[in-house]
Amino acid sequence: MTFNVSPIGYVNSTLQDRLNAPRQGWLGAPDARLQILPEFHDCLEGMQTGQQIWILTWLHRAERSTLKVHPGKDPQNLLTGVFATRSPDRPNPIGLHRTRVLKMDGDGCLHVEGLEAIDGTPILDIKPVLEGPADL
Repeated sequence: MTFNVSPIGYVNSTLQDRLNAPRQGWLGAPDARLQILPEFHDCLEGMQTGQQIWILTWLHRAERSTLKVHPGKDPQNLLTGVFATRSPDRPNPIGLHRTRVLKMDGDGCLHVEGLEAIDGTPILDIKPVLEGPADL
């Protein structure tokens, strides 16, 4: 089975290459801007500054043939299957990023806190963080 997924927007970030990008947002990632494509601006209705969100991205520079990695890029760590890690290199390189909306512009831009995605990363979806039984 195959299916098509198209970006709803793109990440604008000072992170230009994955080698210098932190592995997680809380490891010193810069704030970033999400530029949502005009045809999806209506999807932003109801979002609020300060809201916690999940961003799903397509890690477009990932190596899709990688099956095992040394977690944290540390060769001292045992090789581990990518499904047990947060490695960007994986068969379907979907990024999952939890962050907070800092500001919303009227032109379809969301400014978000500490995002480890590099500049130009395609955005697949945005979802609110739900606390409680829905996240179990």
